[in-house]
Amino acid sequence: MVALDAGTPDVQTLFDFYDGFNDLHERVLRTPIDPEILFSDDPLRMLRAARFAARFSLQIDPAIEAATIKMADRLTKVSSERIRGELDLLMVSAAPSVGLDFIVRTGLAEHFFPELPKLQLEQDPIHRHKDVLGHTWAVVDKTSPSLVLRLAALFHDIGKPATRAITEEGVTFRFHEVVGAKMTRKRMTALRYSQEMIDDVSALVELHLRFHTYKLGWSDKAVRRYVRDAGPLLDELNELTRCDSTTRNARKAASLAQRMDELEIRIAELREREDLERLRPALDGVAVMELLKIGPSPTIGRALEFLMEIRLDEGEITPQEAAVRLREWWAEQAR
Repeated sequence: MVALDAGTPDVQTLFDFYDGFNDLHERVLRTPIDPEILFSDDPLRMLRAARFAARFSLQIDPAIEAATIKMADRLTKVSSERIRGELDLLMVSAAPSVGLDFIVRTGLAEHFFPELPKLQLEQDPIHRHKDVLGHTWAVVDKTSPSLVLRLAALFHDIGKPATRAITEEGVTFRFHEVVGAKMTRKRMTALRYSQEMIDDVSALVELHLRFHTYKLGWSDKAVRRYVRDAGPLLDELNELTRCDSTTRNARKAASLAQRMDELEIRIAELREREDLERLRPALDGVAVMELLKIGPSPTIGRALEFLMEIRLDEGEITPQEAAVRLREWWAEQAR
């Protein structure tokens, strides 16, 4: 509170009733009154504490954390839309992991995002693996503050607990990206995200391991498929892939970065030769029906798939060449 001294108009007096200046200096987040009273009035404030700590790089007062642990279940009284809004603001803050870690360790996540605490996978002396929760925090913080990208980073390994298996080769998480994409859809739907946002984040989760087959050597066809499947999310997918490398092994990190550079160069080279933004068959459905002299039917879809395979395999061909190839395919179908 600021007041003017009547005797000296140029002098201002600051009344700091809650010792806020000292808290700012110490970079500590405190509540002006008992946090339990504050959270009883609006339980969403517990999540807001996580956001403020992440946004302004503040340490959370132990009294706030204790009150949150005690009252975490009150969050169930808050609508999904309000929770989602607070989560979104947290995810685009300077260091989301600060708030996310608070959400998990206080039990808040159990009431709106129970998949997160499950990333704290139990270790044993023999079958050890990367700390999935810690890795997730690192990936989230590394990505650009784009909501779609940050959410994809948050969800990208969500399928690991459900797919963990101990084999002769050690611990595996086979198909965790596919399982994770389904879990992402379910959780984001519960949080009332838009369908577009759900589709985008789920696609990135499902595709986030695709790049790692590149070390086996990709044909132009494989590069085209990667671009086609990523669609308008290509840049986000490439960044998520880069950020997913949190290894401390410098040689391994450098190797992955080099392969990612090579792939992006391959994509750029293909773009110079052909239109990768419009990966589609050389003929559309109308042209196929006219050429084959048939009406709408599942056959049209199969014909377009045949032409699309040619596009992915060989690059762009002319409509005339596509017509010749389609007639040959049609004759083969007849036999």
